[in-house]
Amino acid sequence: MKTWISLLAVAGLVGCSTASKNISAAYVSPLTYQSYDCDQLTAEATRVTARANQLAGRLDEAAANDKAIVGVSMLLFWPAAFALGGTKEQEAEFARLKGERDAIEQTMIQKKCAMPAPAATPAPAPAPAAAPKQ
Repeated sequence: MKTWISLLAVAGLVGCSTASKNISAAYVSPLTYQSYDCDQLTAEATRVTARANQLAGRLDEAAANDKAIVGVSMLLFWPAAFALGGTKEQEAEFARLKGERDAIEQTMIQKKCAMPAPAATPAPAPAPAAAPKQ
């Protein structure tokens, strides 16, 4: 029985999606953006940031869902643990977008461009309030 629990735990950890904060930026050369002027850099930074924020939301949701599935599958139905995992393609795209953001920022600093205001990230939904005791 201990062997099955250990195997299930390993399978759950391997298959889980990665939260966006735990994904490192892939290297993107700032030379990619060297020919851009400040307006183009600002537009590209806005585009990349919007897509990265969208993808971060999906990755974080998948990671949270996977944690819940692991907990339930350990207790109730262990074969459900094999249905875990976000897509590695999304994680790779997010890493690339973080790298692009870094490269754009480096180029903007080098060209002395005004940095765009950081995009507001949506606040998490508040937890439902507990029903009053009667």
